[in-house]
Amino acid sequence: MKVAIVHYWLVNIRGGEKVIESLLEIFPDADIFTHVYNPDNTGELVKHRNIYTSRINKLPFAKKLYPLYMPLMPKALMDFNLQDYDLVISSESGPSKGVVPNPDSFHVCYCHSPMRYLWDMYHDYFKNTNFFVRHFMKRLIPDLRVWDIISANMVDCFTANSEYVAKRIKRYYNRDSIVVNPPVDTEKYRTVLRKPQDYYLFFGQLTDYKRADIAIDACVKTGRKLVIAGAGAKKKEIKKYSRNGLISFRGRVSDDEIKNLFSGAKALLFPGIEDFGIIPVEANAAGCPVIAFRGGGALETVKENETGIFFNEQTPESLIAAMDYFEKECKFHNRDVFTEHVKQFSNYVFMEKMKQIFEGKKRI
Repeated sequence: MKVAIVHYWLVNIRGGEKVIESLLEIFPDADIFTHVYNPDNTGELVKHRNIYTSRINKLPFAKKLYPLYMPLMPKALMDFNLQDYDLVISSESGPSKGVVPNPDSFHVCYCHSPMRYLWDMYHDYFKNTNFFVRHFMKRLIPDLRVWDIISANMVDCFTANSEYVAKRIKRYYNRDSIVVNPPVDTEKYRTVLRKPQDYYLFFGQLTDYKRADIAIDACVKTGRKLVIAGAGAKKKEIKKYSRNGLISFRGRVSDDEIKNLFSGAKALLFPGIEDFGIIPVEANAAGCPVIAFRGGGALETVKENETGIFFNEQTPESLIAAMDYFEKECKFHNRDVFTEHVKQFSNYVFMEKMKQIFEGKKRI
């Protein structure tokens, strides 16, 4: 069977790229098609495959400015000739599912998320960009929405990375989907020894939808220490929040540093709404409890009162109440509960579920 994997862009290693690596374990001879490819920032499993790029890859500074070229990507998918492939797997959260397979092939779309900037987060993106980008968004987004809906008809089977995403697929495309959680390397954190210290942990970029501001405000108001790990903090933000000695920024961290942070944190704070949210699963795999907003994928990745707790409003006050409750009432000392919970998110489970879909070949 000849297999093609279509991914929106390969410029770094995040959750979507880890899905691609797992798919390559199933189909080691698969060819990869993508809009933009940066070999310096991708893993070994990807580098040694046949990789074909669209015309976007040749545009100026494409490896850094690829989000700005997103309106050109639907038409650029026409560069890919997939007529010789028996199985096409599109990895979607940027334009990728709009390829045209041959009539006898089977097209599975693994949907990380319907494109946020077209649908439910359009207003957030619009509000937080400059006048020049807003000008083009108003003119381009309506046509891109039409293309997005029409291109969904090219898919035989949708798989969603969470129940939360499955509901959005149903709303925007009117298609059912099979939920297959993305693979998480839970074994990597199984040996972490918990030695809680006097700090909470926020992990991720300081983008608006991750709501780091809630975690920062909650800790500043109550005199709690917060460690923020992950790239993306701006110098102005670091200078503003680091003055009081409560908030510290670690930037991009290594695997060993991540393990140490999970080991020492009282809990991981997760105040945003994610489509799935790999970080809470990794924290739980390390035995670290999670305090998450009650929404999005966290409802599926955190087991309430066993591997973490929830707060109900995206406000510092609601998070503070949850932290107070956590410190006074919660005891998460049974590591076996954490270990058992995260088994369902392993790479093995992901691959077995995807194999069943590929073998079933049913339009959903």
